[in-house]
Amino acid sequence: MRFLLPLGIFGVLVILLALGLTLDPKKVPSPLIGKVAPAFTLPQLHNPSANFSPEHFKGKVWVLNVWASWCVSCRAEHKVITRLANMKLVDIVGLDYKDEPADGKRWLQQFGNPYTLSAVDLEGKAGIDWGVYGVPETFIMGKDGLIKHKHIGPVDDKALDEEIVPLLKTLLQEPS
Repeated sequence: MRFLLPLGIFGVLVILLALGLTLDPKKVPSPLIGKVAPAFTLPQLHNPSANFSPEHFKGKVWVLNVWASWCVSCRAEHKVITRLANMKLVDIVGLDYKDEPADGKRWLQQFGNPYTLSAVDLEGKAGIDWGVYGVPETFIMGKDGLIKHKHIGPVDDKALDEEIVPLLKTLLQEPS
C-alpha cells in the first residue's frame, strides 16, 4: 500500500514526459510575441564606432536574424536568409551572438553578407533578453515595434515561402 502513491506519481511523470517528447521544440510559443521588442544598444559588426538599437527601425517592418560563425545550422540557413535579402522586402539585421567580431566578419566575407547591418552581442545579453534558446533564431518585427513572429532553428525554404514572406507582405500592407 505504501508504494502505491510513489508508483502513481512516477506513472504520471512518465506520461507527462512521453507527451512532452511528442512536441516539436520549434513550435515553442514565445512569450514575447505581440510585445515590444526588448531594447538594446550594441556596436555594429562592420562599424564598431556606430551602435544599433531596435529603435532605429521603429515604424518599419524588419527581420532580426540571430547567427554566429561557430553555428553549423547558421551555415545551412545562410542561403535562405540571402534569398530573403535578395527579395528586398525588408531590412534584415543580423545579431552576431556570442561570437568574436573578427570571426563574424570573416564568416560573412566567406559566405556573403545578406544583412543591412549586424550588431555584435559578444556576451549574449541582448539574446537572453529576446528569449534566444540558441542560434539560429529569426524574429519578424512590425511597424509598431512589436515582435510578430519567432522562428526557432534554421529557416528553410518552406518556412521562408509559407510563413515568413507571406507574413512580411501582410505586415508591409498595414498602415504605419
